[in-house]
Amino acid sequence: MTVAGLGWPSGLPATLAAAIRSSRAADGPFAPARSARLDAREEFPAKACALLDDCGIARAYVPAELGGAPGGLPELLASLRTVARDDVTVAVAHGKTFLGAVSTWVAGSEEQRHALARRILDEDAVVSWGLTEPGRGSDLLAGRLTAAATEAGGWRVDGTKWPVNNATRGELITVLARTSPQGGARGFSLFLVDKNRLAEGSWQALPKEPTHGIRGADISGIRFDGAEVPAETLTGRVGEGLEIVLKGLQLTRTVCCSLSLGAGEHALRLVHEFAERRALYGTTLLQLPLARRVLGRAAATMALADAASLMAARSAHCLTGEMSVVSAVAKAGVPAIVQQTIDELAELLGARGFLTNHHADGMFQKLERDHRVVAIFDGSTAVNRSALIAQFPLLGRLAHSGAHDAAGLAAAADVSALPALDHGALRLMSRTGCSVVQGLPAAAGRLGELAAAGAVPPRAHEVAAALAQEVTAVADAVTALGPATRDTPPEAFALARRYELCFAGASAAHLLLADPADEERALRLTAALERSLELLRPGHEAPRDAYETLLTTLAEPDASAGGAVSAKELIA
Repeated sequence: MTVAGLGWPSGLPATLAAAIRSSRAADGPFAPARSARLDAREEFPAKACALLDDCGIARAYVPAELGGAPGGLPELLASLRTVARDDVTVAVAHGKTFLGAVSTWVAGSEEQRHALARRILDEDAVVSWGLTEPGRGSDLLAGRLTAAATEAGGWRVDGTKWPVNNATRGELITVLARTSPQGGARGFSLFLVDKNRLAEGSWQALPKEPTHGIRGADISGIRFDGAEVPAETLTGRVGEGLEIVLKGLQLTRTVCCSLSLGAGEHALRLVHEFAERRALYGTTLLQLPLARRVLGRAAATMALADAASLMAARSAHCLTGEMSVVSAVAKAGVPAIVQQTIDELAELLGARGFLTNHHADGMFQKLERDHRVVAIFDGSTAVNRSALIAQFPLLGRLAHSGAHDAAGLAAAADVSALPALDHGALRLMSRTGCSVVQGLPAAAGRLGELAAAGAVPPRAHEVAAALAQEVTAVADAVTALGPATRDTPPEAFALARRYELCFAGASAAHLLLADPADEERALRLTAALERSLELLRPGHEAPRDAYETLLTTLAEPDASAGGAVSAKELIA
């Protein structure tokens, strides 16, 4: 199944895939041996990042109306996924610019937005995002870095941001600062600080921190000491900093799915290649039933993660007001099921998965370490599930009623067109719940009609109907919990995970319903539906041939690589 065939944009990702493919040879920027050396030395992947600059990946970080890539958030996810498919560290190191810039896209003035777009597009400017501080954890309201108004009309910044990706290498950094001594929800503001314009001695880069994964990334920090910045560095209005950050996180959390997609595909490729060559019992590991089941299940899980990520990215454009829910379920759900898949694939690889020199230059153990940090980025899994739980009362009520934004849902599932992303339509809390989940029962009914007409596999309707029952069961359990409180019971987090899986399965159903004619696409999405039901119902197993069929369809040229890279190379 081609990557573009599911509905991802293929313009910029195709350019990246071709460049990365050619750079794997010898000691090129993406050569596995080179990646291994840089990882061992904890050295920044400068040449790989330079290659991405040459390919114009910065266009994906900028909204289309400001000169960026036309495919919006889906094209950004597809681009970073293409990079992460070879090296998650490089994707993390380069993609941070989108995170640093997102506050300006959400709340900056037109002048600020155009100025930053020019810096990114014309100068390949690196932008970082300074939110967290030493000893404060994820509690942004506990931040102590201050910005005080000066008599000259600017601001004086004092304090430390740590840890920050690209804090040292970045020229620009968006800083969340306390502008009211009392703090609180309206006590913080955002400033886009240009380090090159600061007075000498008013700031200091903190040392790079050693990390378990993404060892080469610039995970460091910055300390300000009386750094004076001009008035125009203020992003949005005074006191709006936290609100802008929370809205921006709805987009950045969704983008994190690209890292998981790439890492999962890389793992699947490495293990399939090993199983294909490993001789056992007069045959190969690939031919043994257990190995084929594990690999097929992994391919189905990646199809499920693919569907959930695509619907989440498109929802930013088509169901923008629901992104407080969608981003939380995608950010918690996709990395979780991909990590589970990587762990299962590691068992097939055995000891070679832990060795750095004996199989594929140690790429499996590197991607496994690199991927674990994705669950922490932009709010941990627990933080995102807490954000979802806070909206449980509305979600339960709307899931029971079946009410949803039918037009927005149809647009999100129809991959033939994509409206512009209206950043002003982002909301801190969804007023319409999650249409992807709430619309599943209706979608299951329509799939039943298509199955009766022979237009989709009968199993697609059967599994979608079973998933609709799971949505009802989750809604019942959510309603029984009652209103959210500070003392969230453990069962609420278990329900949040089930809701995430309902979203993923529902995404596959909606995408299938929108375009049932492509037989291979239908098989892939049906396998995704099967896998979501397996994950939701412990003890349930998909039919024996469900994933076997999926494995046999992964051998066509991949459209995202200009037709030159086979799907076998990318995922099988």
